[in-house]
Amino acid sequence: MPDLQQGKFYMRWKTGRRSRNIEDIRGNKPKRFSRGVKRGGIGTILIALAAMYFGIDPSFLLQGTNNYSATNQPQQAHHLSAKEKQLGEFVSVVLADTEDTWQKIFSEMGRKYKEPKLVLFTNEVKSACGYAKSAMGPFYCPADQKVYIDLGFYNDLKNRHNAPGDFAQAYVIAHEIGHHLQTLLGISQKVHQAKRKVNKQKANALSIQQELQADCLAGVWAHHAKRSRSILDPGDIEEALGAASAIGDDRLQKQARGYITPESFTHGSSEQRVRWFKNGFDNGSLGQCNTFKASRL
Repeated sequence: MPDLQQGKFYMRWKTGRRSRNIEDIRGNKPKRFSRGVKRGGIGTILIALAAMYFGIDPSFLLQGTNNYSATNQPQQAHHLSAKEKQLGEFVSVVLADTEDTWQKIFSEMGRKYKEPKLVLFTNEVKSACGYAKSAMGPFYCPADQKVYIDLGFYNDLKNRHNAPGDFAQAYVIAHEIGHHLQTLLGISQKVHQAKRKVNKQKANALSIQQELQADCLAGVWAHHAKRSRSILDPGDIEEALGAASAIGDDRLQKQARGYITPESFTHGSSEQRVRWFKNGFDNGSLGQCNTFKASRL
């Protein structure tokens, strides 16, 4: 279990509000699929996604797999260690901060922000978008409007991708909340419909635009967290930028096979992810995150 870093963000989060929207099922084992569920190719899909880590919207990939109850039924009790409890609290505070930020922004837009649930799990989980293992990384499921995270992912972020730090961990959550915003704003639905009408290369391009927009929305949250609550310092932003850089398609492909194939990108390059997060952070405006009409990604 990763340790939280001793920085300003670390010191401030302890006094923050805890979210009521955490579902902590760490250590519980979800029931397997019931009879009659369509499973075609899911295992293969998850293996293909394993190296891509977070930012995935499974609803685009797991169509036809959600005709069952998505309730995770615990089968055994699990005693959380002190570190596990601390990290769970940290996630709860970060989620609460995103709630406060987006409630205010949506209110200014004349809209109501529907808060998502965040599910903490271990090893495997059953969502309304399908059955997933930890290797898939954190993901957002629009079918049940929940974010799913196995906190062991943060060890990979720190040790495998050299992106440690508490704010790097917060960025992961903010990115997935970005996908929730896309669902609330109708963007995800439009992208999904558009992808069904184009070839694979164009569909990949739409995925990149969607992922970069989620990075930009994470930056918007960071902007308001800094301006309204003064909980960030320059080092924190560098942590988030490091995390964004660490999981670019180009860097992941280079690590996995020694070369890159840009035509297969679905999340954007490291440079693109960093630039769009920074764009959101510098401007703090939803209007600056329209990647679908940007002249340059």
